[in-house]
Amino acid sequence: MPSRGSTRPKKKAPVGVGLRSARESPLWRTAYPRESVRPDVSGSGSPRSTVFRGGLLVTQDSGRRVLRGDLRVEAGRIAAVGAVPRSSGDEEVDASGFAIVPGFVNVHTHVAMSLLRGIADDRELAGFLETLFAVDARRTENDVEAGARAGIAEMLLSGTTSFLDLYYFEDAIARAVESLGIRGFLGWAVLDPELTTQKGVPVENARRFIERWKGHPLVAPLVAPQGVYVCGRETWLRAREVAESAGTLVHYHLSETRREVHEHREKTGRRPVVWLNEIGFLGPRSVAAHTVWLTGEEIGLLAGKGVGVAHCPSSNLKLASGGVAPVVELRAAGASVGLGTDSVASNNSLSMLREMHIAGLVQKNQRWDATVLSAQELLDMATIEGARMLGRAGDLGSLEVGKQADFSLVRLDHPTLFPARPEAVVSHLAYATADEAIDSVYVGGVRVVHHRNLTLGSWTSIRRDGEAAAEALWAARPK
Repeated sequence: MPSRGSTRPKKKAPVGVGLRSARESPLWRTAYPRESVRPDVSGSGSPRSTVFRGGLLVTQDSGRRVLRGDLRVEAGRIAAVGAVPRSSGDEEVDASGFAIVPGFVNVHTHVAMSLLRGIADDRELAGFLETLFAVDARRTENDVEAGARAGIAEMLLSGTTSFLDLYYFEDAIARAVESLGIRGFLGWAVLDPELTTQKGVPVENARRFIERWKGHPLVAPLVAPQGVYVCGRETWLRAREVAESAGTLVHYHLSETRREVHEHREKTGRRPVVWLNEIGFLGPRSVAAHTVWLTGEEIGLLAGKGVGVAHCPSSNLKLASGGVAPVVELRAAGASVGLGTDSVASNNSLSMLREMHIAGLVQKNQRWDATVLSAQELLDMATIEGARMLGRAGDLGSLEVGKQADFSLVRLDHPTLFPARPEAVVSHLAYATADEAIDSVYVGGVRVVHHRNLTLGSWTSIRRDGEAAAEALWAARPK
């Protein structure tokens, strides 16, 4: 999504954060459950240990090794990589026809907006936002959950095992996460109290959301200031305080459009990154989405403060942000940069395979240099760098002993991986592989996709519920 306050009057509401709009809507109509039902993520009824035999292991370890070998999973974690004795596993899977690839980490999206794919295409930003404002005012907790389930299904079927979200009704999204078995890093949208339709103070709502879900094996709750266009100094600093006291991440939009930067400079005398640093907000354990319009000084500040950056090239291109995020410069300065799809209203896909491809081509073309942002660097951004930004490089993002068993089996006989040579598989993943090549997906050792079918949910029912929920939203679209 764009910086949703970028073309509107100051007291109007960006989409997707529960703000006041022309059509008021009580967004807090249902009570949240006191306790969530937490699944047995070790895989109830599944073998304690599984060995995947003879796969092409794209390890993403420190040496970025690609090798033929076995992968042993025990109690949801990787227990061995390489040659595994025959007696080691309770179950064996013939993986000889597959590449075994770490699960992708999508570091910026609004997953519940899957119901809105195609609702405002091919419009200038003002028209795009007008449509989404009208639709967003009609959203309910039930349709947010239906949309989240559809979006999560799309992500799992394309190899994403973890995602970072920014929205409201995050309890509904958390329920969708635990029901389908993905990892959700879920940011409760925060903004100045006078701008919101949320009941109570948004930053306190975020605090309570974190309290309800902290410690869940699949849900990592966090606080998410929407952006400088709807958050003043007090809101930013209170969000940082909540994150630090709870030990969570903080996630936000930053410098997505020229107008956002210009208006903030007119208001404060400072560009957004400089201003956030001066008020004491910038720091580690934070992820800034977009960062398209940066100066050299701001690049240095983000890198020096340990801020992770979510690069969302498809959304930026489709909404004609007009610039190209300085990914090469950010990485050279030492910043961690991952990939995000943004929402399907502005992408229109949640595929990380697609995002890798576009990210690479844009950077090469913009610099007239085919050597920048190599296939290996793109895969890094989609896996281990994304995990590092989320503070989880120690147990996500690569196939290494002790890490969570989050990975996909990718068909080597699929046309988009031909010729299926070990020395070409990273290139194929970055530039060619279709989502349909993803055969099976595991999260914490639990098989959540098998032969392109969800195992913890039915796409038929997800689609039925989503279509029903979309009816009212599409009916609200301005003619």
